[in-house]
Amino acid sequence: MTVRTHIDGTWEPRPADRWEDAFLGGNGRHGAMVYGDPVDDRVVVNHHTLVRPNGSEHLRPPELADRLDQLQSDLLAGDTTAAERFGAGGRPLVWVQPFHPAFQTRIRPTPGSSSGSEGSGPPPGYRRTLDFTTGEITAACEGRRSQVFVSRADDVIVQYVTGPGLAVDLTLDHALPGAPPRLAIGRSTVLTPGGGRLSLRVGYPDSELAYTGVTVVRADGGKVSVSGEGIRVEGARSLLLLTRVRRHTGSLDLAAECAALPDDDYPTLLGRHRALHRPAFQRASLTLDADPAERALPGSELVRRPGSPALLERLFAAGRYHLFSSSGALPPRLTGLWTGDWNTAWSGAFTTNANLNLQIASAAAAALPEVSEAHASLVYGQLADWRDNARALFGTRGIVAPSHTDGESGHTRHYQRAYPLHLWTAGADWLLEPLIEHAETSGVTDPRLVGALHEAALFYEDFLTRTAPDGTVAVVPSYSPENRPANASWGTVNATMDLAAARHALTVSADRSPTAPVSARRRELAGRLPDYRVNEDGALAEWAWPGLEETYDHRHLSHLYPVWPLDAINPYDTPELSAAAHRALELRGSENDSAHGHLHHALIAARLRDGLRVSAALDSVLAGDFFHDSLMSAHYPSRNVYNADAAHALPAAVIESLVQSTPHRLVLLPAPLTGCPSGELRGVRTRFGAGLDLRWYPDGTATAVLHPTRDARIDVRTGDGSTLTDSSAGNPAAPLELTAGVDRVLELGPR
Repeated sequence: MTVRTHIDGTWEPRPADRWEDAFLGGNGRHGAMVYGDPVDDRVVVNHHTLVRPNGSEHLRPPELADRLDQLQSDLLAGDTTAAERFGAGGRPLVWVQPFHPAFQTRIRPTPGSSSGSEGSGPPPGYRRTLDFTTGEITAACEGRRSQVFVSRADDVIVQYVTGPGLAVDLTLDHALPGAPPRLAIGRSTVLTPGGGRLSLRVGYPDSELAYTGVTVVRADGGKVSVSGEGIRVEGARSLLLLTRVRRHTGSLDLAAECAALPDDDYPTLLGRHRALHRPAFQRASLTLDADPAERALPGSELVRRPGSPALLERLFAAGRYHLFSSSGALPPRLTGLWTGDWNTAWSGAFTTNANLNLQIASAAAAALPEVSEAHASLVYGQLADWRDNARALFGTRGIVAPSHTDGESGHTRHYQRAYPLHLWTAGADWLLEPLIEHAETSGVTDPRLVGALHEAALFYEDFLTRTAPDGTVAVVPSYSPENRPANASWGTVNATMDLAAARHALTVSADRSPTAPVSARRRELAGRLPDYRVNEDGALAEWAWPGLEETYDHRHLSHLYPVWPLDAINPYDTPELSAAAHRALELRGSENDSAHGHLHHALIAARLRDGLRVSAALDSVLAGDFFHDSLMSAHYPSRNVYNADAAHALPAAVIESLVQSTPHRLVLLPAPLTGCPSGELRGVRTRFGAGLDLRWYPDGTATAVLHPTRDARIDVRTGDGSTLTDSSAGNPAAPLELTAGVDRVLELGPR
């Protein structure tokens, strides 16, 4: 196997022409989109908190609970359109507050200066690079270098420009695409010894809210003066820019904001940041038997080679980098932490019924607990709103999560006949599952998780009051995002995802309940839920209710929630249901080729040990022109609609094809990818508390090294039943006993 010697990163031979191709930096709060053009050096500034007020921030869920009993009776009696009259009628569709960029910093050569380059091509010797291990973005050409990173240590965007006799104008430009016409713009420019300060205040129309950006400029040598709306620097050897943005009401003390910025040189700032960023990124890695010549290609050329192991390597590294960089104050949005346009698709929100969980799917296994902690910040910060949803919509205790959130409010707002997302009751369980994985992987359970699981179960105790003719508990109303039966409306009875969520929420809460009566009551209620249904096609049905017919061609795979991520249906414990789930996956269409649909398909196929299907799903994305030159992805083929789903979810699909774990099971090579006969995956974290390094070879053999951090007893499986030998001790038939601090080496025979 080729030894991995290349530096994790990507590069381009020319500046970005579009914001979608700009290289990305972030610290989970601030984001930077770097064009790298020496003639117009632009950095688009983003911040997780920047959402534009649109009136939705004042909305609360409507009081519908008094109509719930009638709706349930109508649905159980066979009225397949009854849910259309519950909450959607006459109510305008309201999107959450849209995410938007702040402004862009611009550094342009002064008129008549020799800086920069004329003509349409890149300057001589130009190269634009992004180092994933540090987050440093560099654009260099003859005589000039610009370096940008977003500091995790100091929460500031740092840009350092060097060159002989720099003569440039610096401005803060708010006029980005889609900016509303009635923004209230205020500017100030202040000269300071050896530099200056630029500030930009932007007030939202019809709102007391605003945001202010401050850029402090420090010049090494030369002359600094006010020029128009910015600063002119002439004859400097270098420039250091520190930029920070804040959303607020009222006025902001600019002097205090500037005084809070660090007073250090570039190497010191980078060193502090690198000490936090590099160890996190380097915890896990993927190395494949890639052609060194392909590894050396710029990203824009490599993405045109969809079958290249070098492409999969780079996208795996880029996915972890972008996921980590966009997670901090909040987890990644639909666009991660970045946008260059005020008109973001689907408001640039957190879409919680699929996309968010798919994006963060690798957080636990790929050794990025920071991502899980960011997700926890979102979830726990909105529990009060989730309680409002449960009470207002369903008249219950407990919590109900919304299908969309802007990061501020967790109230349900999406009421629409064709997308009755207010009927989706599985959301709390779905969004808490990644936090369960985080707790199992780390070995530390947050008390807030136990409390939230208790509240999820409380909802079901109050909500599951109706029964079917066979005496089982009915989940009614029920909704399978974002699909409908072929012969009924969207709101129905017993969607499989809802059944899985109810059963899981009640069971995991019972496992953690401090009192035996509560635990017993919840287990008894979970036991009264109906079994999953296998339809006439031999497939796991999307609705476990008689008479409801399947709609197979759809991008969402909500009904396979019991397979991934719950593992309630798997080839080892439930082989018959696993076969039915596999049949459902075979019959599922890709509808409109959404990236999240392909990646969701890959994750489920991996759990079902179908490597060919995992590979085909990934190939649909790799060959579909989903990736921009920045290696950020699109929602649709042909780079249509900037969206982080594919970029962030791809590492999870790769890991799941090679290693899977539960608190009591390890599966090695469950669904190996075609085209990757050998490779090495290092630094994976398991849910039984061990790190894992895996190396596999073309002859089908493999070696796995476990690094336990706590004692555990696990069942070890392989995807195809290959012979397994414990090199450290020796009985492949018995469960594996792990001792904290004692490494174990597992050898797999030929497949």
